[in-house]
Amino acid sequence: MKNQNIRISLTLLIGSLLQACAVAVGTGVAVGASTAIDKRTTGTVIEDQTIEMKSSQAFRADPEIRDQSHWNVTSYNTKVLISGEAVNDNLRRRMEEIVRNIPKVTEVFNELTVAAPSSMMSRSSDTVITTKVKSLLLADKETKGLSVKVVTEKGVVYLMGLVSRQQADRATEITRQTGGVQKVVKLFEYLD
Repeated sequence: MKNQNIRISLTLLIGSLLQACAVAVGTGVAVGASTAIDKRTTGTVIEDQTIEMKSSQAFRADPEIRDQSHWNVTSYNTKVLISGEAVNDNLRRRMEEIVRNIPKVTEVFNELTVAAPSSMMSRSSDTVITTKVKSLLLADKETKGLSVKVVTEKGVVYLMGLVSRQQADRATEITRQTGGVQKVVKLFEYLD
């Protein structure tokens, strides 16, 4: 079963890489612009995807975590945000430990709250907030094209990325002014 999961994971990873290659060939200008925006290396982007995949697989493989929590794992430049809910603090800490032990993880931000897993309605509202924030960042002249990872949990918006302090301040201000946002948590890495 473990080998089968590894083969499936590798197949999905290779498939997505091949798809990315096809897009790169077809739209070299767009890919070049995208690469110029994202300050991470291609290897780091792949590493971040691998960290997210391994974390989620480990969480799904654990019956207690799978049945008694709701989680999102977001890796950016090998720094990992775990958000969502776990029914008790022991489970919350165990989930953090699982992620900490994944190769290449350099830091873990454990933003899991001790609570029952959130409802689908709450998650849908968070998705709307994330979409609004991303749209506003893209439309703004100063942050247009800025590569910022936006994650929302219960109205709390987490911002990740490799940015200057000025870019971080502008992205934070736009996010704070977005309807539905309860709080903004900056997890940026600063370039200056």
